[in-house]
Amino acid sequence: MPKAQKLTLAVLIQAALITTAYASEQSEAKGFVEDAEGSVLFRTGYLSRDKKNGVADTSSAAQTAMVKIESGYTQGIVGFGVGVIGDGSFKLGENKNAGNQMIPKHNDGSAYDHWGRGGGIVKARISNTEVRYGTQVLDLPVLASNTARLVPEYFEGVLATSREINGLELTAGKFTKDQYSDQIETDGRHLDRAVVWGAKYKFNDQINASYYGLDSKNALERHYINANYAHPLANNSTLTFDFSGYHTEWDEAASTYSQTTDDLSDRKNDIFAISSTYNTGNHNVMLAYQQNSGNTGYDYGENADGGQSIYLPNSYLSDFIGNDEKSAQLQYTYNFAGMNLPGLTWTTAFVYGWDIKVKDVTDDAQEREFFNQVKYTVQSGFAKDASLRLRHSYYRASDSYQSAYIGDTNEWRIWLDIPVKFF
Repeated sequence: MPKAQKLTLAVLIQAALITTAYASEQSEAKGFVEDAEGSVLFRTGYLSRDKKNGVADTSSAAQTAMVKIESGYTQGIVGFGVGVIGDGSFKLGENKNAGNQMIPKHNDGSAYDHWGRGGGIVKARISNTEVRYGTQVLDLPVLASNTARLVPEYFEGVLATSREINGLELTAGKFTKDQYSDQIETDGRHLDRAVVWGAKYKFNDQINASYYGLDSKNALERHYINANYAHPLANNSTLTFDFSGYHTEWDEAASTYSQTTDDLSDRKNDIFAISSTYNTGNHNVMLAYQQNSGNTGYDYGENADGGQSIYLPNSYLSDFIGNDEKSAQLQYTYNFAGMNLPGLTWTTAFVYGWDIKVKDVTDDAQEREFFNQVKYTVQSGFAKDASLRLRHSYYRASDSYQSAYIGDTNEWRIWLDIPVKFF
């Protein structure tokens, strides 16, 4: 085990034993049944990609119910609990062009009519340190479940989280299975073993920083850092500065799709992004710059390393992660509460990428994307928290980059979410 992992694990264990700097979560436990929570999210999803240049279109529509039931913790010094998570889905229409990681397919390429997935967890907590084992949806910068499809990506393993020191959160875990959103098999991504570790610290109300690492056997080693500073201005406005970056080294057995080297033992990527966001009233404007270096692109999600493991700003339909690529973005968001329409928001963005290396073809490919999203969330009444989201991307790339990445595409995503709480 790398030294960084051993150090983080040791600190996590020690933190669980020291005197806490603030109230213990376990001491406030009400009980196994008393703190139980149960809910279901009904989602109708449609995702269509209108491909250009003779490439076949893809289109999927389906309905799902995602259930989550979890007990509270038993009372005492050490609390115990259990939970289940899962989804049951069926397709809408024939889905002859099913794809986009939405709907599982049979061996003949036809879409499943209906399917179900899920699993359980057991959990334990002492003071402010929690350990969970079983099927989980992960939200870590180096190992994040894809939640941008009909149903989420599931990982199976153990994750420990400790918040013994005020402002500091430590994380460590090990996962041995990865089930993508459109897979029936519980280890459809054939994960061998992924060890994660990390820490994030809130210095004060203005400054936050974090570091996370991932060591995936026979695949890759990845490190992530982030720093965020929010500067308050007059009239409740805020100017926020953010820096984030990844360093990745691939093993010889790993899969990459944008490498420019034939030496499989020495494939590396560094990618960083800086952004500045100005928020005032109902307006939010962001400028971002992102840059790759090394002999591959960032190429995440190829090695059971999480289909959403890209905590960088220039990420929409394209993630602007090509080999040696540089990209810049302008984004604007408006909250229609300013027009007496609370719950309605609109986001528009334009991202342009250049200097993309395509092996044996060019060092100067480009791509661009024009993105728009409108979302409405019901604010009150029997349908409170139900939401409708419409998202569109217009994506175009150089001829030399068509087959190496997404290719010219017009994409639509429509999600209708209706959450229901059992208890």
